[in-house]
Amino acid sequence: MSKKKKQDRPAPETLQLPCVGVESHAHLDFKPLAEDLPAVLARARAAGVDRLLQIFLGPEAYRNGVALFEAHRNVDFAIGVHPNSAEQCTDAAVAEMEAICREDARTAGRMKAIGEIGLDYYWDRVDPAVQRAAFAAQLELARGLALPVVIHSREAHADAVAMLKDLGFAHRPVLWHCFGGDLDQAREIVAAGWHVSIPGPVTYAKNTALREAVAAIPLQRLMLETDCPYLTPEPWRGTTNEPALMAFTAVEVARCKAMDPAALWAATGETARAFFGLPAC
Repeated sequence: MSKKKKQDRPAPETLQLPCVGVESHAHLDFKPLAEDLPAVLARARAAGVDRLLQIFLGPEAYRNGVALFEAHRNVDFAIGVHPNSAEQCTDAAVAEMEAICREDARTAGRMKAIGEIGLDYYWDRVDPAVQRAAFAAQLELARGLALPVVIHSREAHADAVAMLKDLGFAHRPVLWHCFGGDLDQAREIVAAGWHVSIPGPVTYAKNTALREAVAAIPLQRLMLETDCPYLTPEPWRGTTNEPALMAFTAVEVARCKAMDPAALWAATGETARAFFGLPAC
């Protein structure tokens, strides 16, 4: 969090959420979070975050970053080649990710998902055909490893849904990361048996369609995330995001669902634990 605190920016621990929350999507190996990781994780625990899922964007990111988390056993992992780097999803990269996952399964047991993977038509950085090939290859990797999938879909909803269904992933463990869609998209995701993770922008004033969707998503399909260091929720928008600030997202999601924030926090944490196979508190 920014050192330049303002009087109207309460600390997340003042929300007094119980320490049962699960941060389902963080990039803790990115700057500046990696440079201050013990303090970042301490602030997360003070705010009620019990466990976190660290997303490694490919095998090189895993090799370079996994040692950061050796002493932080409440951080588990996912690995996948992002669609904006889909040209890096070679056969060799997929084979290396498989080897990483299988070795982890024999030893640490911290690799919980394949992701974030999917399609991104917003940035137009990689040919859509290349993205689709990388997506399909990594879905097959997840199937072979019997791991859940974390989906990145930006301005590619219809194609992402179609590919998942065509490849047999309806009613399999699929999490729609950083959901920013509308009610119809949320209903389509839920009908396919998938889960939805809600990020900080649900707190932004203009995101009425997202709040309408959140209100309609069944509680047992909901998780929370930061996607830190990006997408900081209000009232800390404009600063570096970090897991502690997920508490403010929880309060807004609870408001959308007419729930007590502590109950929402606990329920989304339990959903994440069941989905990723995380230990109980």
